[in-house]
Amino acid sequence: MHQGVATVTDLSERGCFVLSGGSVEMKELIWLEIELPGGELLRMWTEVVDAAYEIGFALKFNSGHGDDEARLRRYIENVFRHDGRKK
Repeated sequence: MHQGVATVTDLSERGCFVLSGGSVEMKELIWLEIELPGGELLRMWTEVVDAAYEIGFALKFNSGHGDDEARLRRYIENVFRHDGRKK
């Protein structure tokens, strides 16, 4: 088992891309913890659905911990609402 720190990009309700030079296998299950602004943690099981050698990998969210799925949805909605006001 390996634990590391990486950068999450392309976050959606269904998954994300993780920038990491680490090695993963397709369909590998990964316990992911995402720290939102303000220090709030989201925790969920994910599955590797794609990998780009030495760049990172795509994850599909499988199940969250507690109300993490709802908190993720609220966070994403808030980001889009905030970005919409800038245009």
